[in-house]
Amino acid sequence: MKILVVDDEAELTDPLNRILSREGYSVDAAYDGTSGSKLAKTGNYDLLILDWMLPGKTGLEICHELRCRGISTPVLFLTAKDTLDDRIQGLDAGADDYLVKPFELRELLARVRALLRRSNFPPHPPSTRLVVGDLQLDRENQVAYRQDRIIELSEKESQLLQYFMENSGQLLTHNAIMHHLWQHGEQPSSNVIAALVRLLRRKIEVGGETQLIHSVYGKGYRFGTG
Repeated sequence: MKILVVDDEAELTDPLNRILSREGYSVDAAYDGTSGSKLAKTGNYDLLILDWMLPGKTGLEICHELRCRGISTPVLFLTAKDTLDDRIQGLDAGADDYLVKPFELRELLARVRALLRRSNFPPHPPSTRLVVGDLQLDRENQVAYRQDRIIELSEKESQLLQYFMENSGQLLTHNAIMHHLWQHGEQPSSNVIAALVRLLRRKIEVGGETQLIHSVYGKGYRFGTG
């Protein structure tokens, strides 16, 4: 089992790393939020132990970014923040557990064991997210993520993006899109499709981000990074 500890207090981090290593875990350490975030985003860890307040980037920000990227590695927060609102904020950001400083090492080890057991049994349910390049679509919650941006979508925008992503690289004609989005009832004019695509482009392609929706003149659209 591989654990990443991110805490800027070396007097806590170094002894903690030694104890975890003696328990048989493989441990990496980072002492600031920026380097800790880079390591955490590799997804190569079974557990992340994050301090809340870190230089460069807070543990809360790291946890939120990981969840936005679809990385579900369990997160244990270590923090001096002990109010109910603080705990709720941490859990809402995607944390799995919360331990207030100062704490007993025996309790921390027990929570580590519990989180590692929880992450391996029972198996995780199938993901409700689609991924193409750096774009993710959370179908269940009707929201997309790109470059750590949260993109709110209307129902029809979400349906269109899902159709595009499930058929990435394929030419989708105007008629195919029309029949998919309006399977029941009266279908709108083709101008509605063009308008919907235009709205979706404005949301998922911002600034210098790679174009994902490609128009095929007179035929329809092709979705993908290529």
